[in-house]
Amino acid sequence: MEFRTIVDIPESLWKIEPCERMLFIGSCFADNIGKRFTEEKFRAVVNPYGVMYNPASILHTVRRLTQDDAMPFSPDEQGTAVMTLGTNHVYILRETGEIVDNCQKRPQRLFEERELTVAECADYLAKAISLICQRFPKTRFILTVSPIRYRKYGYHESQLSKATLLLAIDSLIKAQTAMTDNQGSNAYAHQINYFPSFEILNDELRDYRFYKPDMLHPSDQAVDYIFERIASTYFSDATVTFLKEWKPIREAINHRPLHPESEEYQRFKRQTEDKLKALEKKYLTD
Repeated sequence: MEFRTIVDIPESLWKIEPCERMLFIGSCFADNIGKRFTEEKFRAVVNPYGVMYNPASILHTVRRLTQDDAMPFSPDEQGTAVMTLGTNHVYILRETGEIVDNCQKRPQRLFEERELTVAECADYLAKAISLICQRFPKTRFILTVSPIRYRKYGYHESQLSKATLLLAIDSLIKAQTAMTDNQGSNAYAHQINYFPSFEILNDELRDYRFYKPDMLHPSDQAVDYIFERIASTYFSDATVTFLKEWKPIREAINHRPLHPESEEYQRFKRQTEDKLKALEKKYLTD
């Protein structure tokens, strides 16, 4: 008998390699997943200008990284950008008419709240992807929708917001695929994947034990499980091997001895440092 519904995820045509350069932009869920990748020695940059909840703000982050020459990618290396969408709601500063990324606790009367359409969301994402690919053509993209619901909207309104984001991602991917079918080639089409974080938490893990006490945010166990599903979908054989080699070293680094001044621990520490250097020499090219 089956007691839960497993979300089927198509196998990716491309894989994430050990210590790959990665960029995580988006909601607080991007922070959670990005942290897990950082812990596993991926060269990940996570929300460098703070949490960005909507597609417009994600584009703003990409533009700022480009202007600051702070992209974590290399033109000659493959890399992966993960964009996590939280909401289609944006706040517009009445004085300038510009979408702001953070209201910075200023009075609400200074802003107008608006919902982006499916087409607007897709357009912001397409521009962000195009901007990255212009300088870093080997970058691949994982688009996902945060499973965290917005209680302040009301649960029905939150679902409508998530649906808009899901439709926008679907529209973008289908448009890129259609361009490939019609023109025979498209630099971005097969580089863009959708990963079902939203569906995994709400359909596969639909039990409150997988939530934090606020009953909205995923628990650490849920985040770990979603990370495992990402790993099984995207990690290459080399990455799986690397993580097996890295695990005992990571555990040794995190070990807290009772007698750190002892000769035995100092010897253990030196051995761990030597193992780490050997691992980095084996997998890091620069």
